[in-house]
This record gives sequence, C-alpha cells and structure tokens, in this order.
Amino acid sequence: MYDIFNYVPAIFVAILVIMFVASAVRILPEYERGVLFRLGRLAGVRGPGLFFIIPGVDRLVRVSLRTVVMDVPPQDVITLDNVTVKVSAVIYFRVMEAQKAIVEVENYLYATSQLSQTTLRSVLGQVELDDLLAKRDKINKELQEILDRHTGPWGVKVSNVEVKNIDLPQEMQRAIAKQAEAERERRAKVIHAVGELQASEKLAQAATVLAAEPTALQLRYLQTLTEIAAEKNSTTIFPFPIDLIKMFMEKTGERK
Repeated sequence: MYDIFNYVPAIFVAILVIMFVASAVRILPEYERGVLFRLGRLAGVRGPGLFFIIPGVDRLVRVSLRTVVMDVPPQDVITLDNVTVKVSAVIYFRVMEAQKAIVEVENYLYATSQLSQTTLRSVLGQVELDDLLAKRDKINKELQEILDRHTGPWGVKVSNVEVKNIDLPQEMQRAIAKQAEAERERRAKVIHAVGELQASEKLAQAATVLAAEPTALQLRYLQTLTEIAAEKNSTTIFPFPIDLIKMFMEKTGERK
C-alpha cells in the first residue's frame, strides 16, 4: 500500500502534462485559419493542419475562409423619379486575409451586412425605376464594386451582389401593365402596317406584269374562276372580260 502512494504524485503530474498537451494542440481544417494572439499581441496566422499554442498565454481566433452567402433584408428605397419600392438582395463574400478580418474590424459579418444595406439604399436611390427594372446587371456590378472597395481593408472580398426582389406599389404595377399593353398594341399596328405596305408593293409589281402580258391576265382570270367553282356555290357571279368582246365591238362599229 505504501508503494502505491509513492506513485500518486507522478500520476498526478502525468495527468497535468497530458491535459496541458491536449490544450496546447490545435487542428484546423483546410477552410479555416487561426489568428494567434500572444499576451494580447498579434503573433501571426496559423493553419491549416496541426500546430501548438501555449495555454494561458496564447488566444486563438478561428476564421472561416469559405464563401458566405448573406441575405440583405428588404430596404425601402426612393428612386430618382420619386417612386418608393422595397428591394432585397443577396451578397457573396469571403475572407481573404484572416488577420485583417479580426484586427481591423470588430465583427466583419455584421459590418458587411450593415454596409450592404446602406449601399443598397444609396445606389438604388440614384437610378430611375425603369433603369432599376431593366438594367439590373449593371446595378449589381456597381453594388459589387462599391462593397468590395469598402470591405477590402477588412480583408474581405465581395465576389457578387444580386438584387433579388423588387416590390412595387399596386398603382405602379397597374401603370406598368398598361404601358406594356400599349407597347404590344403599338408593335402589332406597326407590324400590320409593314405587312400592308409589302402587300401593296407586291400587288403593284403583279399589276405591272399583268399589264405587260395580257395573256397572263386571262390565265389569272381562268384560275380565279376555277377557285370560285371549287367552293360549290349555288350562284357564281363573275365579270365578263372586255378583251373577249372587244373584237365584236370593233366589227359592229365598222358596219355602221
């Protein structure tokens, strides 16, 4: 029994060593980095893989390098032509420099979210409603460039911004629907007018050909009679061609 108590201090020391080593070992996956602070001072970036820290002296802050997809909540925006709309968006960004993301800003996720909301209201307030609806790609690019320029000092890269939903007032929806209907009617009338013009040109060409070739006119006349007869009408009325009786009229005149 006395021999067992002699080993108690050694066992206790061994347990402390194991606990110390376990708390000193850190393993970070490929998509994470660890910003290390030693006695409050920045000591660099660690990871990925296995590394050691000094417990009680070092503090490790983990930072994910994966792309973050963040929804921008709907924002009330007054466009340049004084139309109030509610716009929501989504932004894609990732941390490029873990050290800056921790040291330069208190909370880069919250800061990026707030910056995206204010930027969305600012940029969309400088465009008209028609441009907001028709030039969304251009607006997305402008938003991305502005956000990326402001988040760059934080070590954050904004890769893409997409405007998701644009909620219009009911009266504006009705006005846009009427405008679209009027545009469709205008196009239909233009297409009809162009068709009439082309048809008249073809008729003029046909008239020129028939005037130059009287035989062609007779053939066209016979073809028309054939088409009328194919309809199985009980009564068929057709004009008698003057050219057929012209000869008899001339002979009658000579006799007189």
